Amino acid sequence: MKKLGLIGYPLGHSFSKKYYLAKFADESIKDIDYDLYPLEHISEFPKLYENDPDFYGFNVTIPYKREVIVYMDELSPEAEQMQAVNCIQVRRDQGKPYLKGFNTDAFGFEHSLRPLLKSEHRQALVLGNGGAAQAVYYALDQLKIPFKIVSRSKDKGDLTYTELTKETVAAFPILINCSPVGTFPRVEESPEIPYDGITSQHLLYDLIYNPEETLFLKEGKARGATTKNGYEMLTLQAEKNWEIWNEPNGTF
Repeated sequence: MKKLGLIGYPLGHSFSKKYYLAKFADESIKDIDYDLYPLEHISEFPKLYENDPDFYGFNVTIPYKREVIVYMDELSPEAEQMQAVNCIQVRRDQGKPYLKGFNTDAFGFEHSLRPLLKSEHRQALVLGNGGAAQAVYYALDQLKIPFKIVSRSKDKGDLTYTELTKETVAAFPILINCSPVGTFPRVEESPEIPYDGITSQHLLYDLIYNPEETLFLKEGKARGATTKNGYEMLTLQAEKNWEIWNEPNGTF
């Protein structure tokens, strides 16, 4: 049986496992399994694919999206630029594993944002500078949308939250929340920005998908803005992972 899995630590609720097992059942995909592999240290990772030739792909989540790169034989262009990997394709040459790292988070974000863009969406504010934000930065560059990063400390972004004014928010018609603020169960929280600068010309995108509508999105919707959560981003990257894992051999 072929094997796929998610590595990270700790691993609790997993969108990936639920998604792929449902996909296998719905599409009658046989002889393949997807499971969770919590690794206390990234040095444990090679034991999985070296000792079991049935593995042909992995997803990677926090805290190993950067640390796993040392085990890659090759990186795709976006993974190279971002220095972050969330998808690994495993191929074998005469039994020897060959690993290529990809970042499909950027693909998922770009292709979920693109249909919402209008002529007025000329620049963006990105709230947060953590691992998830790297995919957003890359995708905005691909879309040729200038952006500024909002962080709690000046040395980690272009602006701090305390520097934001109503006029600043009004001047950036795309607002993207890459921070965990507002994630279940702390649904009463939202990024500390001047929401009165939001208009009907704004597009608010929250990478959070639980809850389905965060307070950040509710604030935008109340002011007539277009809103979007991160669920489609996850499904798009999941399907891109599947495509990568099942490319014919010899695509390197």
